[in-house]
Amino acid sequence: MRGKVFDIAVIGSGIAGASAAAALAPHASVALIEAEPHPGYHSTGRSAAILAQTYGSDVVRCLTKASDAFLQSPPQDIIPDPLLAPRTLLRIARADQVDQLRAMYEELEYTDILRWIDADEIECRVPLLRSGYAVAGFLNPHAQDMDVHGLLQGYLRRFRQCNGSYFGGARVTGVAPETGGWRITTANDQIAAGVVVNAAGAWADEIATLAGVDPIGFRPLRRSALTFDPPAGVDTAELPMIVDAEELFYLKPEAGKLLASPADQTLSPACDSQPEELDMAICVDRIITAFDVHIRKIDAKWSGLRTFSPDENPVCGFDGGADGFFWLAGQGGFGIQTAPAMSDLTAHQICDVPLGPNFADSGVNLADLSPGRFANKTSENVTKTGS
Repeated sequence: MRGKVFDIAVIGSGIAGASAAAALAPHASVALIEAEPHPGYHSTGRSAAILAQTYGSDVVRCLTKASDAFLQSPPQDIIPDPLLAPRTLLRIARADQVDQLRAMYEELEYTDILRWIDADEIECRVPLLRSGYAVAGFLNPHAQDMDVHGLLQGYLRRFRQCNGSYFGGARVTGVAPETGGWRITTANDQIAAGVVVNAAGAWADEIATLAGVDPIGFRPLRRSALTFDPPAGVDTAELPMIVDAEELFYLKPEAGKLLASPADQTLSPACDSQPEELDMAICVDRIITAFDVHIRKIDAKWSGLRTFSPDENPVCGFDGGADGFFWLAGQGGFGIQTAPAMSDLTAHQICDVPLGPNFADSGVNLADLSPGRFANKTSENVTKTGS
């Protein structure tokens, strides 16, 4: 193989790629390749930063459970400060949404986390809510704010400690099989590796196509957000994160401001996503309809891409038709809270690293994550590499 040679090359240094590189680096030589000037530029850097144990599909909830121990008590040598802080999450319903919300609550009752509450308690907890707007809701008192930057930097710190090689500003222009592995071409380098980990987020199918691997059919969906000043005298620190029953909006305290989103899910090409003025207008309208606030000025606005597989569950496993090509993509809006589990599963499959006790009762099943579950993925590749 030609160029700089590694056991494993990870393409993409968002939370998926960075966490995987950190988990792999103690066991193999690893290159982490990033198109942008710095890690976490796209979806990771634009996250709502909430740990919600009952959010997402059954598969996502299992991955979140397996990630919990790491997030609650991260390794002090790479993450010296706590990653989590209390932030109750409240899902609310208008009168016409109650049946839908009740069905959601009953589906999740087995978790023993949620509590159904009435309109009086909702108004007490959220004085900003317009009187009479919400008639019922359920509370997740275990939800927590997450320090996404601290988590990402911790993984990168572990990667560097293990002598990982980072290639920033290195957009991949070619991925080709060769004897013993793969050759990755960027503007400045030729990188050879036995295994390629495709953690390219919204660009995952594009990387697969470059490699001559069948794309899975990921859908990047744009989600937008904005921040604005709260009303005078409102202590935002005491507010929960509030989510509409149909997820038509959410509102969350954010560094003394209020962060709002219309929870849009607009199909987008893989790109440096930017907010659309229409989405901002929809967001403002939904927020001022539900809350007694005036948004005189938008302090900041942005959007990011949440990338989903065809069944909306993450993909983590070797491709069935291409030796040494490993998929790590499709985390959707759950990539931060599932990163510890997904990175452990990556190291387990590539380097035979044993899974820890956090997986024992998590319900995580590798078959649920395998690319082989899709029609164009017919078998499992078990090619491994080690240190």
